[in-house]
Amino acid sequence: MNENNKQNSQSDLFSTTSSATNDAHRDTTHGPLPFRARPESFENYFGQEHIFTRYKFLKEKNFPSLILWGPPGTGKTTLAHILAANSECELYNFNAVLGGVNELKKLITTALQTKADFGREAIIFVDEIHRFNKAQQDALLPYVEQGSFKFIGATTENPRSSVNKALLSRVQIIELKKLSEENLVHIIENVSKKFDIKITTEAIQFIGDYSNGDARNALNILEVIEKSLASKGEELGLETIRPLVLENAREYDRNKDRHYDVISAFIKSMRGSDPNSAILWLAVMLDGGEDPVFIARRLVIFASEDIGNADPTALSVATACLHAVAQIGMPEARINLAQATTYLASTVKSNAAYNAINAALAYVESNQTIQVPDHLKNFPPKDTPKYKYPHSYPHHFVKQDYSPEQTPEFYFPTEIGVEKNIKERLKKLWQS
Repeated sequence: MNENNKQNSQSDLFSTTSSATNDAHRDTTHGPLPFRARPESFENYFGQEHIFTRYKFLKEKNFPSLILWGPPGTGKTTLAHILAANSECELYNFNAVLGGVNELKKLITTALQTKADFGREAIIFVDEIHRFNKAQQDALLPYVEQGSFKFIGATTENPRSSVNKALLSRVQIIELKKLSEENLVHIIENVSKKFDIKITTEAIQFIGDYSNGDARNALNILEVIEKSLASKGEELGLETIRPLVLENAREYDRNKDRHYDVISAFIKSMRGSDPNSAILWLAVMLDGGEDPVFIARRLVIFASEDIGNADPTALSVATACLHAVAQIGMPEARINLAQATTYLASTVKSNAAYNAINAALAYVESNQTIQVPDHLKNFPPKDTPKYKYPHSYPHHFVKQDYSPEQTPEFYFPTEIGVEKNIKERLKKLWQS
């Protein structure tokens, strides 16, 4: 079976790129601009000079297995291709999201067979290595340890916490940094010249400033300009591209740090009675595609945790909002969320109920089984003092024990809002 047939028989889950034919296969007129503009040598690879100073072996043909760690758009995949080309190795790309252990083993078999048949060293490149489960990572171990092929993993998450220790001990971690504005401007200038995209220096600097250290993001913006805005060879200025850049500059994630940071700011703004800031963070979440039901659920929690009995209406507002959002959906649900958010942020606050349940749970957990007093049981023992029915007494209240002796107080109502009335009533009933 010849090499081409082997390559064609591989699953779509992985692909192979020969360093010798990489230039011939690259289409410089079609495909995404970040791919077309990808540098093919160390000389054109900008922004990560520090790694070549610290890890001089990267420019040698016989480099060790690696994990490239860094933010999106910092050149991890590009560096893997350059390393393969420089070492004259066959590069096999594996899809860590779609591929399983069986597909990985097939790829390893193909790489080893190619090496045996043609004497060409192989590099297996796994993007998003942090998505590999333990079985997938373990499948790589014996081959990486024996040096059967070079392994390069890429990840946006710290590999020391996302990759198992056995694999980490067999690779060198290379940390890539977020690109500086100067690096991005240099990249954008080179690519715009190479592909004849006419854009002013001011506009280039604006893209570099708002691309958040992400070269892919910067080039994606440049591609939209190339395909949609550039017409009749006119040079595009800042005012023309500003709306496009700002739209693409907003970043949000739904399960990482940004997600948790924004929802934290949202809750703390409401707790601080700042409806303007709360609405800002609500808008950030909605613009980023956050699940509106998730936001509504947090409002329900907040209504009891931070407002409680100071304003019992808050819980009704929040639960009504949750129901409305679930039934209506976006974009109209934003109005329901805005109403609930501004109300909860503006109204009086008390965490007395929240503190009460936490204190009670701590008390229960630190004691043996707490026995129910006989007169409160469903079937009281004979000769037990009779339970006093409060509605049979003046003001529908009568003093009696409702918990074992020496049970501490848990609920300390504040003097804020409706809770002030609750505090006064309880004081009058129990201390008179």
